[in-house]
Amino acid sequence: MPLAEHVPTIDDRRFNELVSELRTRVPRYAPEWTDLNDNDPGIALAQLFAWLTDMLLFRVDQIPRRNQIAFLRLLGIELRPATPATASIVFPVLSTHTEPVVDVPSRTQVSASGAPGDPPVIFETVRSLVAVRAALAEVVSFDGYSNRPVTDQNAAVQPFEPFGATAGAGAALLLGFRDPGLFPRVSLPLTVSAVEGRADAPRVTCGGPSAFFPPVELTWEGWSQSRWIPLQVLKDETVALTRSGTVTLRTPDPGVLSRSLQGGVTESLYWLRGRIVAGAYERPPELTAVRVNTVVAEQAVTVSDEVLGGSNGRPDQQFTLANTPVVAGSLEIVVQEDRDWVPFTEVADFLDSRPDSRHFVLNRTTGEVRFGNGVRGMIPFTSPGNRTGNIVARVYRFGGGAEGNVEAGTVTSILTPVAGLDENAITNLQGAAGGQDEEALDDVIERAPRTITSKCRAVTVGDFEHLAQETGNVQRAKALPGFHPDFPGIAIPGVVTVVIVPDSKEREPMPSEGTLRTVCAYLDQRRLLTTEVYVVKPTYRRVEAVVDLVVADGADLGEVRQAVEESLLTYFHPLRGGEDGQGWPFGGDIFFSRVFHRVQVVPGVERVEQVVLIVDGDVAPVCTDIAVPDGVLLTSVAHEIRVRYGDEE
Repeated sequence: MPLAEHVPTIDDRRFNELVSELRTRVPRYAPEWTDLNDNDPGIALAQLFAWLTDMLLFRVDQIPRRNQIAFLRLLGIELRPATPATASIVFPVLSTHTEPVVDVPSRTQVSASGAPGDPPVIFETVRSLVAVRAALAEVVSFDGYSNRPVTDQNAAVQPFEPFGATAGAGAALLLGFRDPGLFPRVSLPLTVSAVEGRADAPRVTCGGPSAFFPPVELTWEGWSQSRWIPLQVLKDETVALTRSGTVTLRTPDPGVLSRSLQGGVTESLYWLRGRIVAGAYERPPELTAVRVNTVVAEQAVTVSDEVLGGSNGRPDQQFTLANTPVVAGSLEIVVQEDRDWVPFTEVADFLDSRPDSRHFVLNRTTGEVRFGNGVRGMIPFTSPGNRTGNIVARVYRFGGGAEGNVEAGTVTSILTPVAGLDENAITNLQGAAGGQDEEALDDVIERAPRTITSKCRAVTVGDFEHLAQETGNVQRAKALPGFHPDFPGIAIPGVVTVVIVPDSKEREPMPSEGTLRTVCAYLDQRRLLTTEVYVVKPTYRRVEAVVDLVVADGADLGEVRQAVEESLLTYFHPLRGGEDGQGWPFGGDIFFSRVFHRVQVVPGVERVEQVVLIVDGDVAPVCTDIAVPDGVLLTSVAHEIRVRYGDEE
């Protein structure tokens, strides 16, 4: 019997329906009762009982939802609190400022106007910024052969290719800076915005961040006198400009960098460049903006030294913060023990806490802070000299919600004045994103089953494929249990080889060494201890078709030839091929009848006379299916299509 048959029926009658039912039963059970108007005392009693029954039924109807909530809490599943939006804020420096740099401290507040009648939306910078007076005046793309100015696209936040269409060794991105004085020695952050969905690598979502390895070796240099000199790269969050982030460079002492004419620009500027030394991109990066003096700000407000109360020495004490929702990881709590203020650490729960563990648990939505019971988690000390205030939130941040997703160019007001900044030019070039309201109860009930069965560990074949596709620039993945790359044809227990195909425009997409290492590092964190994992490039078998066909009268021979060839190229494509258009299946056999049908249905084809398939140079027998080994993909580069009209026989 299906579970649906066991679902109890809940009485959903309400007051009016109950009163009406009572009225209809009066003639049967009390025929002598004939006065049924609302002024009759009996009807008043009936209405009273109907009201009481309505309240009882309402409470009974809440039991299933109450049970759902109780089960969710038992599983440790809570409503996701509101999350703050983030935006990249540009802090330009006045060109007339006497100093070459301006220090913008962390937690500098800026704001955007809210909806009519609402308070402004406040953002705070997440880290400090050393803003330079030197302005980015020119951006030039060098593909290894010629320069192409992309300054206008960069200013308008429009896509451009920093290394050209091929992005080979020797290609470079040149940045020209205008400054009246010497270029200072500074840690210079270059904020890069990549085209989302193409160059921006997906975020790791399960089990924390993993290592990423760049597909190319990218070096940064500055022009000095008559040559390019290397610059120290302090940090590269962009993984060689393949994703949005910051590249932080250490510039040399003042006077080392010199002005010059570069990249076909007629103005003498200070020049920095990022140059490809070795390697190759699977897909050349595409950027929308490169900026200096830019720092990420989040929609949050910092609170310092908020007194939560005093410890009474009892177990399971609870205190509540004055502001919510709390930004994850921002709360720092200290407790006064005798004369010292001792920090407590936030944990998800007290399951691993010992009696002497200074831990607390935070509900970010409600702001509730809970301490241990002396068995799991220490009970905070009482302070005789400070009975009502020895527990203090040293610092925390609160904020979040969809209202923080403001449009580009709206974050224009600075609330923390900083001398030397051009306050009239402060802005966000792109809209803020990531702000979400608190999760609804219906949503968390729907999410719970997926959370319980989430694939945060690589156990099954599907787990390996799913996790590999979450990592790096991976479009497709195939897990081969028992297959060892060094011993093909021999099933080895405990070995899993994962074949990955990157997102690429090439006919035969091949992952770079960096992508292979990235996927391997990610899977290594999630595999079973007894599983040996290998991540390899795909193996391709090249298919070529020789087709003779007759074109219908009135159709163009060239157009039909091109359409047939394009149809076959797409059909055998590893990313867009196959019957479903999702890529040729790993180890998918070639069925001659389906290839024949693929040609026959092209508009303008009257009849197909012959189809000959050639796989890796070997001619297959006509009308014969071709077996493809497991884990192997098909690809094609060109096909020979011979066309003619029927009257040419």
